[in-house]
Amino acid sequence: METILLFLSGLVSALEPSNLLLALAGCIIGTLVGVLPGIGPVAGIAILLPVTYSLDATGALVMLAAIYYGSMYGGTITSVLMNVPGEAASVITAVEGHAMAKKGRAGSALTIAALASFVGGTFATLCIVFLAQPLTQFGLRFGPPEFFALVLVGFTLLLSLAGNSIVKAGISAMFGLALTLPGLNPTTGVPRMTFGHIAMLDGFDLVVVLMGLFGISEILLTLEQRTMPKLKSPPLREMMPTREEWRRSSTPTIRGTLVGFAIGIVPGLGAATAAFLSYALEKRVSRFRSFFGNGAIEGVASPEAANNAAANASLLPLLTLGLPGSASVAILMGAFLMNGITPGPFLFRDHPDLVWTLIASMVVGNVILVVLNVPLVGLWTRLLSIPYAYLFTFILVFALVGAFSIRNSMFDVNCMLVFGAAGYFLRKLDFPIAPIALTLVLGPQFEMSLYQSLNISNGDYGVFFRSGISTTLICTAIFVLLLSAVGPAVGLFRKPKQAEESEV
Repeated sequence: METILLFLSGLVSALEPSNLLLALAGCIIGTLVGVLPGIGPVAGIAILLPVTYSLDATGALVMLAAIYYGSMYGGTITSVLMNVPGEAASVITAVEGHAMAKKGRAGSALTIAALASFVGGTFATLCIVFLAQPLTQFGLRFGPPEFFALVLVGFTLLLSLAGNSIVKAGISAMFGLALTLPGLNPTTGVPRMTFGHIAMLDGFDLVVVLMGLFGISEILLTLEQRTMPKLKSPPLREMMPTREEWRRSSTPTIRGTLVGFAIGIVPGLGAATAAFLSYALEKRVSRFRSFFGNGAIEGVASPEAANNAAANASLLPLLTLGLPGSASVAILMGAFLMNGITPGPFLFRDHPDLVWTLIASMVVGNVILVVLNVPLVGLWTRLLSIPYAYLFTFILVFALVGAFSIRNSMFDVNCMLVFGAAGYFLRKLDFPIAPIALTLVLGPQFEMSLYQSLNISNGDYGVFFRSGISTTLICTAIFVLLLSAVGPAVGLFRKPKQAEESEV
C-alpha cells in the first residue's frame, strides 16, 4: 500500500504543468532523434544534456528520460517506411515492417508498433514500481559466467533466423563476429586488427554497420530494378490494422513484453538484444512462421514490445544499484550526478519525491507517445507518396549525415558505404543479414563475459557449471540445438499455416 501511495504522489507531481510540458517536449524530441538515422538515444541525450542545465533536477531527468524512451519508438518509423533503422534496437523491426510497407500496410505496422511499445513500456514501468527489490536481488546473482551462458542461448536462436540455409546463416554469423574484433582488446586494452589506422581503435560502430547492411543495400537492390516499386500512401480506412492483425499481434506483444523486461533488468544486454531474441522466439513459436520475412505482423509487435520494455526496465538497476546497463542509461546516470544525486540503494530514501516523479513520468510519457504517434500514422505514411527517386536521395543524404555525426569522421561514412555494398552482394547471394546483426550486438558481451569468467577462475572452464543459473542456461542452449537438429526429422515442430495471398 505504501508503494502505491508513493507512486500516486509521484503521478500528481508528474502531471504538474511544468513536468508535463517537459515530458511532452522530451517525447517529441526523442521521436525525432529516433527518426534520424545514426543519431540514436545515446547521441541525442548527450547532445541535449547541456540544455537541461537551467532546469531543476526533477525536470531535467523527466525530460531526458522522455527523450530516451521516445527515441525507441522514433527508430521504428524509418525502419518501417524506409528500411533504415533509426537506432540499433529497431533493426529487426525493419525486416517485417518494411515488407508490410511494400504491401501498403505501413499504417498497420506503425499503429501496432506504437501500441506494442506502449504495452511494453508501461508494463516495465509498473514492474519497476512493484518488483524493484526482488528483481534487484536476482540481477545481482548474474556474474560473468551467467552473462556468458545467457549470450550462448542467444546465439542458438540464430537457427530461427537462418532462412533457407543454416550453413549460410552460420557464415553470416561468423562474419558478424569478425566485425566485432577490430579495436581494443576488452581486457588488456591492446589494439588488435587496427591495421595502423587510429579510427579503427574504436572498432566498427554498430549503427554504421547496420545502416550500411540494411539501408544502403536496400537502396542498391531497389535501384537495380528497372521498375521502381510504387509505395503509395494508403487511404485512411486502410491505415488501421485489420481485425486479423489485431488478433495475431496481441499474444506476440505479451510475449515480447515479458522477454524485453527479463532482458532489460540484466545490465549490459540492452534493448537491441531484447528485440532480436523476442523476434527469434516469435519466429520459432508462431503458427504463421511462413509469413516471416514477408511482412508478418508478429515480427513487428513482439520486437517493439520487447524493445520498449527493455529500455524502461534497464532503468531499474540504475535506480536501485547505481548500475547503468547501457550507454544511454550511463548518460542518464551522468545527469543524476550532474545534479548532485547518486543513483543506488539510498536514492529511494534520500530523494523519494524525485525518483517517484521520474517513474510516474515514464507512465505519462508512454501515454503521450501513443497519443502523439497513432494519430500521426497518416502523416508518416504520406512519406510513401514521395517518388522513390527523391525518397532514396533523401534517405541517402540522411544516412550519410547520420554516419558522419556519430564520431564526426569520414571513416564512418566510408564504412557505411562499404558495408552497404557488402550487404547488397550478401543479399544477392541469399545470405541472411539478421544473423550478422545479432552477432554484432551479442559478440562484445560474449567476449567480455568469457574473458572475465576465465580470469576469475584462473582458466578453469568448470566455472560455467558452478552456478545453477549458468548451468540451466547452458543446458537450455544445448536443448535448443538438439531440438533444432532432431525436431524436424521427428515432426516435433508444427507445420506452419500456409500464407494466403490475401493476407499480409
